[in-house]
Amino acid sequence: MYAVIKTGGKQYRVVAGEKIKVEQIAADVGQEIVIDQVLAVGNGADLKIGTPLVSGATVKATVLAHGKHDKVHIFKMRRRKHYQKRQGHRQQFTELQIGVIAA
Repeated sequence: MYAVIKTGGKQYRVVAGEKIKVEQIAADVGQEIVIDQVLAVGNGADLKIGTPLVSGATVKATVLAHGKHDKVHIFKMRRRKHYQKRQGHRQQFTELQIGVIAA
């Protein structure tokens, strides 16, 4: 059984027992959270698509860790204009262990 969930402005296809990294969620490590924004639930050939959400469907997940992704380097330059700008960014994430998918 799998589900398509929405969190942090992005959509993820998740399966029970899977580990995913999502945008940072305000929750403690070890805490169990319930994601109720489920867009679709599938089980083999059976697929239930919401309009926009599947009513009554939830996904339980456990927070494993918080951290930062690798640095993304931003470099801007205008040729012949003596302009260079260097910048970096590290996006924060929350690692989740997907538990029960309830449809």
